[in-house]
Order: sequence, then structure tokens, then C-alpha cells
Amino acid sequence: MKILLEELPHQEKSLSAIIESFTGIDHTTKDEGVNAVYANPLIQGRYEEQTNIDVKMETGTGKTYVYTRLMYEMHQKYGIFKFVIVVPSPAIKEGAKNFIQSDYAKQHFSQFYENTRIELNVINAGDFKAKSGRKNFPAQLLNFIEGSRQNTNTIEVLLINADMLRSKSMSNNDYDQTLIGGMTSPIEAIKNTRSVVIIDEPHRFPRDKTNYKAIETIEPQLIVRFGATFPEKVVGKGKNKMTKKDYYRNKPQFDLNAIESFNNGLVKGIDIYYPDLPEEQAKNRYKVESVKAKELVLKQGSNTWTLNVGNNLAEVDSGFEGDVEYVGSKLLSNELELEKGMDLIPGTYRSNYQELIIQDAIDKHFEIEKRNFLRDNQRENNAPKIKTLSLFFIDSISSYRKDGWLEAMFERLLKEKLTSLVREYELRNLPREKEYLEFLQATQESLSSDNQEVHGGYFGEDLGSGDEAIQAQVEDILKNKEKLLSFKDSNGQWQTRRFLFSKWTLREGWDNPNVFVIAKLRTSGSDNSKIQEVGRGLRLPVDETGHRIQQSEYQTRLAFLIGYDEKDFAKQLVGEINRDVKIDLSQEKLTEDMIQLIVGERMQKNPDYTDETLLEELDKLGIINRKNEFKKAVKIDGIEKDGFDWLIEYYPELNTNRLRDDKVVDTKNSSVQLQVKLRKENWEKVKELWRQFSNRYMLEFERIPETIRLMADEIIGNPSLYEREIPKQSIQSVAASGDGKKVELQIQQGMYNKRYLPGIAYGKFIRTIHTATGIPVKDIHANVLKQMKSDLKGDMRYLSAVSLENITREFKRRFDEVFAQAYAYKKLDFQARTSIYNPESDTFVDAINAEVLGVNKDEQAKEEERYLYDIPPMRYDSITPERELLRHKYNDKVTVFGKLPKRAIQVPKYTGGSTTPDFIYMIEKEDQTSVHLLIETKAENMRLEDQRIVEIQKKFFNELKEQNIQFEEATTAQQVYSMIQKLTEE
Repeated sequence: MKILLEELPHQEKSLSAIIESFTGIDHTTKDEGVNAVYANPLIQGRYEEQTNIDVKMETGTGKTYVYTRLMYEMHQKYGIFKFVIVVPSPAIKEGAKNFIQSDYAKQHFSQFYENTRIELNVINAGDFKAKSGRKNFPAQLLNFIEGSRQNTNTIEVLLINADMLRSKSMSNNDYDQTLIGGMTSPIEAIKNTRSVVIIDEPHRFPRDKTNYKAIETIEPQLIVRFGATFPEKVVGKGKNKMTKKDYYRNKPQFDLNAIESFNNGLVKGIDIYYPDLPEEQAKNRYKVESVKAKELVLKQGSNTWTLNVGNNLAEVDSGFEGDVEYVGSKLLSNELELEKGMDLIPGTYRSNYQELIIQDAIDKHFEIEKRNFLRDNQRENNAPKIKTLSLFFIDSISSYRKDGWLEAMFERLLKEKLTSLVREYELRNLPREKEYLEFLQATQESLSSDNQEVHGGYFGEDLGSGDEAIQAQVEDILKNKEKLLSFKDSNGQWQTRRFLFSKWTLREGWDNPNVFVIAKLRTSGSDNSKIQEVGRGLRLPVDETGHRIQQSEYQTRLAFLIGYDEKDFAKQLVGEINRDVKIDLSQEKLTEDMIQLIVGERMQKNPDYTDETLLEELDKLGIINRKNEFKKAVKIDGIEKDGFDWLIEYYPELNTNRLRDDKVVDTKNSSVQLQVKLRKENWEKVKELWRQFSNRYMLEFERIPETIRLMADEIIGNPSLYEREIPKQSIQSVAASGDGKKVELQIQQGMYNKRYLPGIAYGKFIRTIHTATGIPVKDIHANVLKQMKSDLKGDMRYLSAVSLENITREFKRRFDEVFAQAYAYKKLDFQARTSIYNPESDTFVDAINAEVLGVNKDEQAKEEERYLYDIPPMRYDSITPERELLRHKYNDKVTVFGKLPKRAIQVPKYTGGSTTPDFIYMIEKEDQTSVHLLIETKAENMRLEDQRIVEIQKKFFNELKEQNIQFEEATTAQQVYSMIQKLTEE
């Protein structure tokens, strides 16, 4: 299996934000070394704090992807080719190295940056050791320093962790070699490269600490920091003293916070589990402080008890029932073998506390694994399987290594579970479960062999171990991500490793997207370390084909198992996520920040929407008073709520500023509904429609190469799209009037220094246009050459990044105009499953993820027999018109109605992907026939993308040529009511 990287929208936005924030290349400098071939071009505002850039991205959303692509992008656009990536630890360094050097990353980036490669130079602690009595520089350092910009297809990257950067090896100047420019100190040589530094995990690099100061010694022209959290600084004095995040420009230039990441389905949701014991019993634990041949010491809090051979545990706590004694040689009379660090719970007999958590984790693993393997019992439709991994964090390394008690306990429990499962599947003997049974049997066989490959561990001390079996485990866990994600090897043999053990080393820097279960057997660690442990399982998974699974197509959640001593962790985690807000929501008063958030979101659909529009709406609803304070006990439609609660309901945009209830769930105390049940009897009434919709269609474009050639002539042959100068700036000045009272802003038009953009090599300019547009190279070449000989006077500076952007933007605009209707839907000879219907079994699913219906819940919804789902609650995205349509009392001619889940129909879009209408109604007409009304709801002032979706759906449903299907667009609820009335009268 090969991982397939995808270009995700939030990652594209991040990259665009960085490029927009970049100050550009300095083309006016008089610096003598401006053209030094071993150094980067000079950047405008270099070495200044306000030039630096901060990128805030939550764990699991692809920081490494973005900063790797940023290096390619800056090289292509600006010729910057020397980057230093500084990470806080060797583990994170290993993670970055594995990603950048992976075949799947190289293949992915080659789509966008043809014939460009990253030369990754990694410096490790032992690289400076003297050999043959000579102190030489590591080859990796030489490669980086001596890399030349004349090698236009290579990006030189130095990857180093903070401790290594500030080591004496880097600052010494007593080496037996010299570097470019006669340098004998690595730090001085790196300084001369005028590098761009990328910092990973910036919270580990406070600017007043040694790690950051080590970065300052190499004098980077520009620093770009990537992280989920940033360091803090103290500002103000006395009563005004406060702590705030330390950003270069007071805020990140891109901010994808934790709330957005969870709410938008960019990471897994989290379910938190505790041992299946009464809370009071679970808290009453005794730790094995020490155990010797003739003596056992138990500890609880500050109290200790010493038991000798023959002593009964009931002497410590009456809850130890059944004459359980310490018999010596680390054994209890119930045959439980003791080890230091184990927890004993009165009333659990032979089980210790860790055994309860491990048992629960194994059960949860196979519950999730079955679902991921069979894909909700739809494997007969060949939905790709998803490999399921579980991760255990433990305290004692020796308890797992060297035939320790924890490893023995885990294998015993796992064998018991496998025996039970294999027997169950053999008795059922269902064809669709045959392959999963084979996987379980292969797991059994491996677990019973001398060299089992079902579970493995990685701990810091493993790196010095000479044990080949241990090193094989470490290699698989650290480097062979594809192997862990694959079900079979190249010889068709099952790869059964899916249980991983670690202490603290698999936190920051290590990731595997298919971790679905994390069991925490260790109790030490700060809140930050807990969050880092959760972070190892947040990434969205990939299936066996390498495809990244989005939450909209298959909901995935992380099961996090912890002890009762951490039962408040769910609250802590939710609180930590909710603290990561862009604005604070006041429950007392409508603030300016809240107004701007709502207005900003609504203006995207309606450009005429202003803060005045919002305040008028709120005034009509009676939610606020003249001071913008929320009124108490406001009654709307007979329901009474606080004004703030009504604001949240009518303006769900504000929900994006706090974590949704179903994203982190405490399973012991939660009533959150994650699934919505389909009302099968109503779906059966529209089954014939879904039999039609399950047919697959192919987009067939008209072949009009002549049109493409004419577009190339008109666009690439347009001299106004070529720019060589940096956009002009007017000079502004503030001048006071004679009396000193009036101050005026004076603008002096046209006064500026002419500055030029850097040109791009002719061949690269041609190739980039070809990649972005698909126009044949010969047509591009003919038009560019013609312009260079005429209007552009042979000035290569016109072949700039701005010119490229102008040409590709104009092509995409024209392409949409010309080809938006120049295609047809061709029906193919096969059917495929939608999110709700399986054509193979001719059945609808039992339930769907609540989120795919809507992010908001209407708990007040009344029971409605004709609705497609069980209620309450009723799910919706917007009050107008969605909630209005769902609450409306329709006449008897409407026999079925409801909101459609995402991907329920999957109309192919010519821009890629698919779309589904919002609502469906089954309506009885006067002539006793039925019609299915499909509704797409949009704002009155639609964005271009929304207009395209409506046009695509209209074209698709028109081409179906089915008499009983009618598609309509609606901007208000009243329009839908009118359409229904008209159809019933026909």
C-alpha cells in the first residue's frame, strides 16, 4: 500500500496566506554579495521581526506537509533554495525526515514542481566524531553549505534539532577543513547561506531561552514558525501585567485553531472511556511500592503497608475478599504475579487495574477493527478496508521488555479474545466475513510463534539495544508507516502488527493516521503531555489504497482509555480546546468581535450584508436592548430562552467559535447523539429513486481543441497580462494645518521608486503555464515568443510570478465560461453505493452520522410521521430556510420529506468531486401520480461556486429525463411552499 497525499483546502489556504505575507525579494539592494551562488537571494525586510511569519495549525492537520510544500513554492517563485528546519527533539526530527524523504511525498510534490527535488541533509549527534585523527565536517553539512543556486533543480535543506544546533560541535572553529569563504565554524558557514529557517513546535522555542538564541546565531533572513501552540510572554506592569501569546506580528498569518479543526472534521472526534467499575471502587487503588521474595509493600497516598509471607491482604483493606495472601516469590495466593508499579483494586480478585484497562482496550480495538475491515457490513461492495492500530502508553519499560509481566498479561488477554472471535466467526460462516476470519487466524498463528509480529514497542533505550527482534519492531514503528497501514505484504502474507507500546517517545513528532485506540496505563505526566498523547490518534485515517478518509464519507473517532484518577480529563481537554478561540463570546453583551464574525461570514453569500443589517434583525427578534446587551427570558414561537442562546441558534456562525458537543465525548456522562436513525418505512417509498441514483455517470466533454487554441492566443497573447514591476505605491504623509488643530492626510500620487519583479527562466515559465492550464506547450511557446519579440521588447523580467498568476487566473475564468455547459453525463454500466443506499443488497443503511445532516440540533422538533429520520432532535445547518422547511406543517399531498445527507446522490461536478441537493419531497399530484421534488437552497446573492453547483445539479437532473423528478433552486422557504402547492395542483 502507498499513501496518497491529497491537496486539502485548509492546507492550500495556509500556503496562500504565507505567500501573501511574504515580503518578497529585494531587487534594489546595493549589497555586494547579492548574487552569491551559495546563498539565498536577499529578502525585503530581512532580519527584521516583522518580516517573520507565524502559522498556527492544530495537531494532525498537516503542518509538515505545508512547510515542505512551502519550500518548493518559495524555490519556484523566488529562487530561495536554502532552508534550515529546526525541531525541538530527535523524535520530531525523525518524523520530519521520514515524511520529506518518503516516496509518496516526492511523488505528490512532483505534480506541482516538475524536475525539482529536495536534498535533505540531516545532522545527528555522532556526525562530528573525529575519524583517523582528523576533525572533519559531516558530509551532510558540506552538502548544505556548498549547494549552489546554479543547480536550479535542487532545494538544499538542513534538518537539525535544537540541542545539536547549540552544541559545541556547531560553534567550534578548530576543524581540519575549511568551508566556502574560508570558514572553519559550522555556525558561521550556515550564517553565510542567508537561510530561511522553519521552526517546528514553536512553543518549545521561547524567544528568551537558549533554543531560540541558538537559531539567532545563524542569522536567518526569515523565520517561519509552524505549530499548534506558541510560546507566551508577559506584557505590562503591576495591575496591567498579563500573559499573552508571543506572535511576531501580534497574530498568526494563518490560524487554524483546535476548535475549527474538530468542528470541521479535519481530525477525529474523541470518545473517552474509563474502567468498567463503580467510581468509588476504581479510586480505591493500592500501588505495589516494592515486592521481594518474602516481603510486599503496598502504598496508597502517603500510607504504606508491609506484608510478609502468609499475611492476608484483607489486613490492608477488607475489600480484598477470599483469603488472598502473599505467598512469597512475588505471588499472591490467587496466582497473581506481582511487579513493582502494579495497581491492586479490592474486589477485583485476580485482576489488577492495568489488566482492566488492557482488557477494555482489546475489546474496543476489535469492535473498531471489525467496523473498519467490513466498512459497516458493506464489504460486499468492495469498500476498501482500513487497518486499525492501537497504542498503549506505559510506565515501566521492563514490564514489557525482557518477558515482563505486562507483555505476558497482554498476550494472555489477546489470545483469549482471538480464540473467542475466531470461534464466533467460524460458527457464523458468513461469506462477507471470510476474509476477516483469515486475518484473525493469521494473527493467532503469529502470536503463537517465536517471532510474533502482532505487537511491538518503541522506547528510548531501544536505540542502543543489539536485539534484532527489538530493532525490527522499532524500524516498523518509526519508519515503515506503509507497512503498519497495509494488510498484506508483496507476497500476499498478512501483516498482523497493530498493537504498539511506548512510554513517552511516541508523542511529538511521531504519527500514524490509523491509531484508533489509545490506552493510557501510565499516570505520570503534565496536562500538556496528556494532550500530546491524544494527538497521536487525531489524524484522519487512510484506507488500504492509501486514500485519506474524510469525516463526511466515513466517521472516524479515537477511543481514549484512561484511569478513574483522570476522570476530569474530558473536561480539561474540552476546556483546553475552547481556550483556543479567535474571539471570546460574551454571554452578557453583543461585542464588536461577535458582530464582525457574523457579518464576515454572511457577506460571503450576501455582499450587501452589514453590521446595520444584523442589528436590525436582532432588534426585530427582541434579543438585545439599545446597549446591545442580551435580554433575559426572550420568548420566540412559544419557546423561552436567554437572548444569548437565541443568538447562537439564529446565527450558527458563532458555533464555529466553540467546540461542538459531539467532538469530545465522556462516554460515562454523555447523552450526545452521534448517529441519526433512518425511518426505513419512509425511505422504502423513495427506493426506486435511489436505484436510479446509484447508477454511476461519467462526464463526457465536447472535444473542441480549436477553442482551446483560440483561448491560448487570446490569453497568452494578451500583453496586458504580463507585468514586470512591483505594484506601485503612493506616498502618504500626515500634515498639520497652520493653526495646529487640524490634521490632514496628504496623498502624493505617482511618486514611487520603480522596482522590478524577478524574471523566471523561459522554459520554466512555459512549463508552469502548461501544468496549470493543460494548454499544449507548442501553443504556449508560440504566443509567449511572439509577445517577447513585439510588445515585451525581449525583457525577460516580464516572465514573472505575477504574470503567471494573471495568465492562469484568466484561463480558469474563461474555461468556466466556455466549458461549464460543454459536457454531458454518460451513464455507465455499473452501480455504486451512496452514503445511504447499497445497490448490491438493495437496502438502506440503518443510521448515519448526525453531522452529515447538519451541525445544529432542534430539540423542540415535534414528531412527524412523514419525516425521513427519527426525531427529536432534528438536524439542520441554517435557520433560514433549513429549519423553517423542517418545522413547516405540510399538507397531506406531501407523503415523504427530509434533508438529504452529504453524498446521498453524488452528482459529479466538472470541477471535481460531487454534490447533493439539500432537500427531497415526495408529492402526490391531482392525477394520482407522484413527483419527487429535489431542492437546493442557496442565498440570494450567490457566490460563483454556489452558482456552479446549482447549474451542475440542474443539468444532471434534466439529463436523467425521468418524468417523476423535478429539481429546483430556492432562496426562501416560501418559494418551496409555492412549488409544492403548484405541483399538487397539476
